[in-house]
Amino acid sequence: MIATSVGGALRLALLCSCACGAPALAQSLTGHVTDSTDTRTLAGAEVRIVELGRVAEAGRDGSFRFTDVPPGTYTVTVRYVGAAAETRTVTVPASGTVEARFALAASDGTTRGDDILVVGLAANQASALSQKRSADGVESVLSRDAIGQNPDQNVAEALRRVPGVSIQDDQGEGRFVVLRGLAPALNAVSINGARIPSPEADNRALALDTVPSELVQSIEVKKTLTPDMDGDTIGGSIEIRTTSAFDRKKDLFSLSLEGSRNDLRDRWSPKGSVDFSKLVTPDFGISGGFSYYRRRFGTDGVEASDWTRSAAGIAYPEEVDYRAYDVVRTRIAGALSLDWRPSDTTTLYVRGIANSFRDDELRSRLRFTLSPAPVSGDAGSATFASGAGSANRIRVRREMKDRTEIQNVYSVTAGGETQADRWTLTYSGSWSKSEEREPNRQDTIFDRRFQTGASQLGLTLSGLDTQTPEYSTSNDATFTNGSDPLSKIETTDGLSTDREYAGRIDIARDIPLAAGSLEIKVGGKGRFRDKRYTLDFTSYDALTGGSFPTLAGLSRSIGETGLVDMNPAVDPLLVRAWFNANRDTLVRNAADSDLDSLSATYRVAEDIYAGYGQLRFDNGVLRAVTGVRVEHTRNRMRGNALDTDSLVATPVRVARAYTNWLPSLNLRYSPWRKLVVRGAVTRSLSRPNISDLAPRFSYNANDGEGTFGNPQLRPYRSWNFDAAAEYYFASNALAEVTVFHKAISDFIFSSRIDDYNYNGVVIDEATLPLNGATARVTGVELNLQASLSFLPAPFDGLLVGGNYTYVDTRASLATQPGTVRDLTLPGSSKHIWNASIGYEKGPLQLRASGTYRGRYLDEIAADGDGDVYVDHRLLFDIGAKLRVRRGVQLTADFINIGNEPFDRVYTGTAAGGDRLAQHEQYGWTGKFGVKVTL
Repeated sequence: MIATSVGGALRLALLCSCACGAPALAQSLTGHVTDSTDTRTLAGAEVRIVELGRVAEAGRDGSFRFTDVPPGTYTVTVRYVGAAAETRTVTVPASGTVEARFALAASDGTTRGDDILVVGLAANQASALSQKRSADGVESVLSRDAIGQNPDQNVAEALRRVPGVSIQDDQGEGRFVVLRGLAPALNAVSINGARIPSPEADNRALALDTVPSELVQSIEVKKTLTPDMDGDTIGGSIEIRTTSAFDRKKDLFSLSLEGSRNDLRDRWSPKGSVDFSKLVTPDFGISGGFSYYRRRFGTDGVEASDWTRSAAGIAYPEEVDYRAYDVVRTRIAGALSLDWRPSDTTTLYVRGIANSFRDDELRSRLRFTLSPAPVSGDAGSATFASGAGSANRIRVRREMKDRTEIQNVYSVTAGGETQADRWTLTYSGSWSKSEEREPNRQDTIFDRRFQTGASQLGLTLSGLDTQTPEYSTSNDATFTNGSDPLSKIETTDGLSTDREYAGRIDIARDIPLAAGSLEIKVGGKGRFRDKRYTLDFTSYDALTGGSFPTLAGLSRSIGETGLVDMNPAVDPLLVRAWFNANRDTLVRNAADSDLDSLSATYRVAEDIYAGYGQLRFDNGVLRAVTGVRVEHTRNRMRGNALDTDSLVATPVRVARAYTNWLPSLNLRYSPWRKLVVRGAVTRSLSRPNISDLAPRFSYNANDGEGTFGNPQLRPYRSWNFDAAAEYYFASNALAEVTVFHKAISDFIFSSRIDDYNYNGVVIDEATLPLNGATARVTGVELNLQASLSFLPAPFDGLLVGGNYTYVDTRASLATQPGTVRDLTLPGSSKHIWNASIGYEKGPLQLRASGTYRGRYLDEIAADGDGDVYVDHRLLFDIGAKLRVRRGVQLTADFINIGNEPFDRVYTGTAAGGDRLAQHEQYGWTGKFGVKVTL
């Protein structure tokens, strides 16, 4: 049925071309749009031939092109947000190609300078709004300089400024992007048109903290899809572009140096970047950049789990962990682009980016496991006393995690565009690779059980009704004497690799009509992905010819670090030295080691073959983009089935294939210049996490937790509805409202099942990915961006911006057999807002911003008792930039000035009320730097 309708549409388009096409003598009108200083191209500028009702948008190199323009004299108008419109009369002769160049000045250039379209807060806003206004669908844009105006450390943090976007943090730093309340795995991420696979073994989503913001030219968040886009995204498509030499008309060299200080650990961190763009000839250029950042910081936290209530009515957790992290994160990244225009009709490019993200982490942990019920307590405290028998002991574990995690992300894309009369041929090939290595991780556990006699212990937990409970003991000398015996050392070497090769070709034919134009476009794409994970895990829990040492000889003091006194703490250097000296006498626990290693290893191949047909009609007032895309997916999955008694691994291979048809319609209606109304109906999917598909079973004997794969998972499928109204009420200002709704089927969620029997092994807590029934997402986005240049001096330098998103989600999930629960979607915050105010006058720029994310569901308990929520978070940043001379700028930024923590709380537990699950605090960070531009 769909194929028939597409064929009919194509035949109709051909008839229109015959009936309404231009005369044979028609010629082409081409040109470029730049700012008045001829420094930068103005991507997204609207070029209109008034008499023909034909409209084109300037590309990223500022170029535009009209084909088959009948001979005659025409009025050509060029508009760009924040710039004065330019109108010119152009005569098209009977033969030859006419070229017109437009250089736009700021609409208020006489009062604020000709560089208003080049640098500064207002220029960034104008660039983003121009590209947004010219888009076919609903989207938001962040320009290069706009990203640099905020103290964002990576692409994820830059994206939190976008309407409908919130981010998930790791160690207080933005990592994953949540778009319109949907999990990160439901978004698509590409760099220079190449899809980027995830380096992590258990996630399809790309952690965007691997990509530094300094190397990015622009970020486009496309919330509706057209047929020529990949169809596997329900949240939206995040398209990252690095620089092109053709983005500018003048050469650029920029050097930035910066130092930052983290208040919690009182450490300084260096950062530096270089950006350049060089036109070697007018038709060949090279551009790129390099970024280095070594961030040293810390995190203090506490976790509580297994909340219950004693017979006396005292609410308490059966386990409490205090943690102190010392972290060093090093990012090294580089990008390079080569652009060549071998002829007037062909443009070729090669773009590459390499990112290396290294995370060195030392985690000290003090863990209490409480078997006895409290002997006394109240609403905020509980007191425990150890006694005879294992059921009444207090278990204390002092642990050290010493690990390095290295994530590398590489991407190379080569392609081009060739134009011939009415035809445009676009082509590209790409290679992307992501990998994560965890070499030589070491976890050391000292385990002590306090019972009776000399080992008796009294423990009081206070502040249990807060996010920062503390502890005190009644036998401090015994508790801190370092007599805790070493019980286990674990080493881990893990490697996850994910590669994707892709190639695509698009063929478009432009058909001039009596009023407007029609474009017919068809294309195909192939993506070939291979993801592998191997784990080498070893557990040592005995020593031949002797016994394990106690903590006394392998400890250190961590001073004031942490929410509580965690001393004596494990010294990672002393432990590694002892381990290396005694490696030959350590006894390997074969059962635990082989079970974890063999069960976690997997390999999954995913091949996607796609084709589409698309029609695009535009007469300057109405634009319609419609068509259908078909994607055929083939999976080949490998894992191990384990006999947990004999530890014999049997290879498991599963293959499957499925096809999805994805129709879409995007409408854009602009009855007058200041108003743009949009509507869209699209069909999309999101494929399951590759690790969830793998036929594997991962088991952690220490925690009694197991994770299973499910090769029969179906992809998410969604119908998406969007409606938006954009009102450009001033030269550089926008007020916008967008309403959206998504109806999702086969929603995938992780179900936790207690006491799960797997081949005779009882798993205390098993996690399985399952397809749910249905889910829905409904929301509204409000957005205001305005340069107040129309105000009298000195207030004409003010810029204000803000956006608010309301998201209501609901899913019906069978969390365990016979139980269906109505829940909000995991990761979805109901309320999200961003607000900023800036001032730009002469050499001075000031900015203050706040971002808010409401609480969201993080983990689902099978029976509803113990669902975990991440609490709301409000961050404030301030910054200033001062140009001390031409090309030299000083910068200062303060991040998280309110010292906002990260809180997670249980809700609806048997213990009653909201209870602590996790609390982390990071402190504030100050950044100071200098930027030199030549």
